[in-house]
Amino acid sequence: MGCVVNFTSLLLQCPKCLNALLILLLPFRQLAMFNEFGVDGGPAAKELAPKLNLAKKHLSSQFHVNFPDIEVRQLVLTAIAMKGLGAILFVFGNGFGAFLLIMYLLVSTPLLHDFYNYGPDEPGYNILLGDFLQCVAQCGALIFFWGMKNSITKRRKKKAPKSKTA
Repeated sequence: MGCVVNFTSLLLQCPKCLNALLILLLPFRQLAMFNEFGVDGGPAAKELAPKLNLAKKHLSSQFHVNFPDIEVRQLVLTAIAMKGLGAILFVFGNGFGAFLLIMYLLVSTPLLHDFYNYGPDEPGYNILLGDFLQCVAQCGALIFFWGMKNSITKRRKKKAPKSKTA
């Protein structure tokens, strides 16, 4: 059965084509969301600023060090760049892409999913804890991928070509 160009019939008759279309259009959705970045960093910066300040205060009190002011807009831009470049490289099987995504998750997970600032009976606790654990699982999967990628490369280097004798 061939695929039909009409989007409605495509949706009804060929769900595999629809999934492929949605996957291809996903980067354009991300670019549309980038327009909200604006001068101040957009909604992501507004949500991240209080969490970043709370983390800085906590780390300053624990380590007795004054941390410099971090521009939230630049932090959001760096996160977008790391996530985008890491995802593109990871899709093509590059280990450096997995490394970028691991670094992104290690920095962003404790800041964005701060379940530890809530009590177990508060409504946001379960959602934040679930998201936190999901990011930890993603980080573990990326570490596994990175380790397998490196072990395969080392294994190929160790094998020497056999010489043929007549």
